[in-house]
Amino acid sequence: MDRIYLVDTNVFITARDQYYSFRICPGFWDGIIQYHQKGGIFSIERVRRELLARPTTEDLFQWVKTELPSKFFFSSYSDEVMQAYDEIMLWVNQNPQYFKRAKLKFGRGADGWLVACAWVKSAVVVTNEASAPAAKKVIKIPDVCSQFGVRCEDTFSILSIFSFIFGRQGNDI
Repeated sequence: MDRIYLVDTNVFITARDQYYSFRICPGFWDGIIQYHQKGGIFSIERVRRELLARPTTEDLFQWVKTELPSKFFFSSYSDEVMQAYDEIMLWVNQNPQYFKRAKLKFGRGADGWLVACAWVKSAVVVTNEASAPAAKKVIKIPDVCSQFGVRCEDTFSILSIFSFIFGRQGNDI
């Protein structure tokens, strides 16, 4: 693979809750693992923590715990990633556009770490968040990516990039 893609928490949750549930579209989940094994799709351990903090989504919880290889989740504890995260948080905290609550929420979550890791690894962030450059109450991943020259794509873009093909299963209609 020429490029690696780092997946945000919301990609998994939205896919599971809205359009690629495990029951009706197992090919999506199999494809994530397949393209990970080819060196293309990863995430970070802080996303893993966010996913495992949601035991109400039992099938997603179990998939993360039992199906995803531990190497799927990069550590953010390298000096380079921590330095990049510090630069991102400095920009966030010095940006007068955002309300204090937005800055605190961004600092507590995985988003800043995801962008930092992507920045260090020259990776692409995959998120379902849409840019909102005038927002004050929330800091969106695409806007942070833009500020730091990190490419950002959505779920449907990576389905096309990786040529995901969902097989037909079940009864013919």
